[in-house]
Amino acid sequence: MGITISLGFSAEKVSRDEKGISLLLLPSSYTVIDLETTGLDPQWNDIIEFGALRVEDSVVVDRFSSLVNPGYEIDDFITELTGITNEMLSTAPDINNVLQKFLDFIGDSIVIGHNVNFDINFIYDTCIEILHKPFKNNFIDTMRLSRRLFPQERHHRLCDLIDRFCVSDTIEHRALADAEQTNRCYLYMKQYMEDNGFDIKSILPTKNTFSAKDIQASTNEFDETSPIYAKVFVFTGTLERMTRKEAMQIVVDNGGKCGDGVNKNTNYLVLGNYDYCTTIKGGKSTKQKKAEQLKLAGFDIEIISENVFYDMITYNKE
Repeated sequence: MGITISLGFSAEKVSRDEKGISLLLLPSSYTVIDLETTGLDPQWNDIIEFGALRVEDSVVVDRFSSLVNPGYEIDDFITELTGITNEMLSTAPDINNVLQKFLDFIGDSIVIGHNVNFDINFIYDTCIEILHKPFKNNFIDTMRLSRRLFPQERHHRLCDLIDRFCVSDTIEHRALADAEQTNRCYLYMKQYMEDNGFDIKSILPTKNTFSAKDIQASTNEFDETSPIYAKVFVFTGTLERMTRKEAMQIVVDNGGKCGDGVNKNTNYLVLGNYDYCTTIKGGKSTKQKKAEQLKLAGFDIEIISENVFYDMITYNKE
């Protein structure tokens, strides 16, 4: 099965402009989270279980766990996968009675999870819908950390890490159990880096050695209604979900163009999330300063975070 990239926006899609930043850090105090849901899309599916661990100085000091009644019967597949039954959910509180308790448990701590962007999107959208405010906590993805540390490995699912690191004999697919195992995997990787003399800088991507003109489209059929078509993109900073070269390939494969530097023809300057966060605090690169000058001069240019860029593309399996 191949991967196809479709472009466009849902009329009801949450923009998540205030979403936290994905970090590459190794904190000793944090909150590990995991959710069980009725599906993969926050727009159509719902949370049915929250699980979380509060960790201080690498020691678990508190736990949070709650089922959530979605207001309808869940599919047999979800029951088979998670062990959560409709009977169990029938007596569970609804999301209005659980969400704030979960948020209070997390507080303002850094959140850690496996493929945690999935969980963050569900939490963010639910916070907007129920509480009318965004979920802003920064987060660390153990999947991302594993990919940086062990690039030779083909798979980085939680079950792969559990088996590879020998942290557990079972995989339960329940929120609190997955949070526990995610924490063990995180601590294993943190210790692995300390034992081998690694630091965060050593696992960051290396500097790009290619130019925009090297990126050629792999097709000549483009969707002219897409927000990328005929637009010029410039990337700066470190991207998280893919390399800059891969992101540029997506642009040209959808009829856009890429540039190495900002000029009057640039339509979008895409900043890596961390760089975007830094600019909010006052630090601005030369590319951003030039983009701001062009914007003020009336040119058609926007400065966006990589989160916004990724919101311009959706991934669907054929």
